[in-house]
Amino acid sequence: MKLANMHFDADEIGPELVVEVYNKKIGLKGILIIDNTKRGVAKGGIRMTSSATVEEIFRLARAMTFKNALADLPFGGGKSGIVSDTKNKEEKRLLIQGFARAIKELCPSRYIAGPDVNTGEEEMRWFAEANGCLDSCTGKPKELGGLPHELGSTGFGVAQATLIALDFIKLDVNNTKVAIDGFGNVGSFTAKFLYEEGAKIIAVSDSKGCIYNPKGLDVEKLLDVKSKTGSVINYREGKAISRENIFEIYCDVLIPASLSDVINESNYENIKAKIIVEAANIPMREHIEKRLFERGIVIIPDIIANAGGVISSYAEYKKMDEQEMFNLVKEKIVKNTKLILERSFEKQMNTRDVAMEIAKERIL
Repeated sequence: MKLANMHFDADEIGPELVVEVYNKKIGLKGILIIDNTKRGVAKGGIRMTSSATVEEIFRLARAMTFKNALADLPFGGGKSGIVSDTKNKEEKRLLIQGFARAIKELCPSRYIAGPDVNTGEEEMRWFAEANGCLDSCTGKPKELGGLPHELGSTGFGVAQATLIALDFIKLDVNNTKVAIDGFGNVGSFTAKFLYEEGAKIIAVSDSKGCIYNPKGLDVEKLLDVKSKTGSVINYREGKAISRENIFEIYCDVLIPASLSDVINESNYENIKAKIIVEAANIPMREHIEKRLFERGIVIIPDIIANAGGVISSYAEYKKMDEQEMFNLVKEKIVKNTKLILERSFEKQMNTRDVAMEIAKERIL
């Protein structure tokens, strides 16, 4: 383990510690960033992608610092990444366990891991086993005392934030058209919960493409197709289009639920949604959020909208059961979404700036 080269400027908040870990034998390149621990031990998931960089993991760790403060949890902000997109289960296990052993001296004393992109309850089992401490991570399987993210806590929170935003601009959920970029854990549960509330899910994308039907998709059938075939594009009652086209669809709500920076300079001007709810972490840069806000688009930032996962982590940390966890997620997401929308309207500030203002008060 070594101190990493800095690819960003530190500030009064952090980061406190930036490390890179390597294990040539198993092909491990890992990153851990502990951004700020003033409110408690750093909390944030492990992301496994071939594109993970120190800069990206820092931006995600900073988002966790603000997210935990906004959710008023006794956690600081951290994040980790493993540079790999392997689908081989044994290779993945070796990488997760190698990473867990490499950061053992920091975890769980200064950092608690959790699921993120391409990691779930099975990866958390491997992590805890290699670390030797069940408290080293959350999102573990139920038999290990966990509340796995496979219960849908993050997607549930995104759906709750969406419902509050719809109410704020006086849109009836039953007449609302929703497009969701990403159909992994977060996107699929977001679709499921909004569909159950009566929203019309008209477009969903994954890495293979996008399925679109302006009359609405049957989310239960879509989940089955995704499970059996591996992609939403095999759903027959819709038109398969390129994934990038989802950002140009006429809809009321656009929910980016995949990777970082999917809304960018190349596509933000084509967005036609009234509301954007950020289910993914850092789906766009702040200057793009400001431009969209100036166009009158309501944005619920990631540090509010997708906090259901870390609230669930706190519930697991406090040994709550499933129902207590879902109640806590709803209570905190609803309260915080209302708060930032009301302050944004009163101060004529974009929602990100309002949320950051509140978070910094709680951190500093």
